[in-house]
Amino acid sequence: EKKKGKGNRSPYSPSRVLHIRHIPSDVTGAEVVSLGLPFGKVTNLLMLRGKGQAFLEMASIDAAVSMVNYYTPATPHLHNQPVYIQYSNYKELRTDNQHNQARPQAALQGVNAVQHGNLGITSALAAEGGVLPSHGSVLRIVVENVFYPVTLDILYQIFSKFGFVVKIVMFHKNNQFQSLLQYADAMNAYYAKMSLDGHSIYTGCCTLRIDFSKLTNLTVKYNNDKSRDFTRIDLPFGDGQRTVETSLSPPFGKKPSLLMSSDAIYGFAGPSVPPVPGALGPLMVTTSAAPGHVTIPGIPGNSVLLVSNLNPEAITPYGLFILFGVYGDVHRVKIMFKKRGIALVQMADAAQAQLAINYLNGQRLYGRVMHATLSKYQTIQLPREGQEDKGLTKDYSNSPLHRFKNPCSRNFQNIFPPSATLHLSNIPPSVTVDDLKNLFTSKGSTVKGFKFFQKDCKMALIQLGSVEEAVHALIELHNHDFGENQHLKVSFSKSSI
Repeated sequence: EKKKGKGNRSPYSPSRVLHIRHIPSDVTGAEVVSLGLPFGKVTNLLMLRGKGQAFLEMASIDAAVSMVNYYTPATPHLHNQPVYIQYSNYKELRTDNQHNQARPQAALQGVNAVQHGNLGITSALAAEGGVLPSHGSVLRIVVENVFYPVTLDILYQIFSKFGFVVKIVMFHKNNQFQSLLQYADAMNAYYAKMSLDGHSIYTGCCTLRIDFSKLTNLTVKYNNDKSRDFTRIDLPFGDGQRTVETSLSPPFGKKPSLLMSSDAIYGFAGPSVPPVPGALGPLMVTTSAAPGHVTIPGIPGNSVLLVSNLNPEAITPYGLFILFGVYGDVHRVKIMFKKRGIALVQMADAAQAQLAINYLNGQRLYGRVMHATLSKYQTIQLPREGQEDKGLTKDYSNSPLHRFKNPCSRNFQNIFPPSATLHLSNIPPSVTVDDLKNLFTSKGSTVKGFKFFQKDCKMALIQLGSVEEAVHALIELHNHDFGENQHLKVSFSKSSI
């Protein structure tokens, strides 16, 4: 087998038997078996520990082909080390009398027993190194380098490939996007962690770090964009964060259209897609990025947002321009002439539109819970000459206040959800703590805390009474003129004081 060729090339024709290389010495047989379980039944296992190799026999050639097609472009990891899978020249494995194969065989029987509901044999797993999970069915998921929005539905589509997802809760903690996800069965949680830990949802970003939570059961009070109990369709929306277009019921039978793409790294072509449930679907999506414009295959190309439930007495085109400009470059804004509580906001591209939806849908603004979703319109038309508009439609395509014009801007790394703490920058040396506190107080804010950065007195953090107060203050004071061409820059902070 060791003369098979270099890298991932597989010179042999498809076979039920797969050759797995570069296996760390402390990997158990059940962990090797778990690589194949999402594609079908594993019928045999041969571990060559001294050589860091193993042979895995699948029940059918179709299952083996699906497994190779899946792992060839997206190398699996065992104990944080890449392992390589290719077809073997063997057509079947015979391990009955093989030396040192008792423990791997016990693991194989045990894992298959779990897969097929025969829990009486699962104690065999313990003999192979404690593989039978002592953990619960709840995973803690940290998403690193979140450049594109990660929604609850995206997590559901990815993790439901490994079993029935019961509950999901999303939140920000320690300046990180985190989620708790509960499976109906602890083994499903084990397989999901084994297969997904360390992989990225999109190429080069949104990397999954997964471990087991100490919680045994999640409590979900609301079915909305941040939490969901798939067994309880009767739960309320809570703050109305959930958009009307998204169903509360789990998308059984639906292919994950957002992640299905011919460009997907975790992609399959045609009939080689393993059946759902229990199958692995495409996880990563390739982005073809040009400076200032990013296209995510599968995400609708529309960059126009429909923003509703606005306070008609307080909202202005400029206010929406500043707020939505935190998450992308706003080109045009239109408040409806006859329905002042509804507006259209046109972003620079579809990725920025999705980012704005992810962070601003459900946010309180001027006493109302704002709703943001994609519009049916592809662009905002400017009013014709002589058409009555009362200044409700504005073109900001050439505004100097765009935060993301420069593709190398640090603003791309400093996109955070609305928070009560604001990051202030470009502060003139003559401006004092009291000056800034008085400035924010004059706009109706309650200042709870303030501190300058030790290494750079041009920057500071200010903590206000609530997230809604901070949203209002950002709209009012971003680009505030201190005189002598010194303008304050305001953004949401990941930190607190």
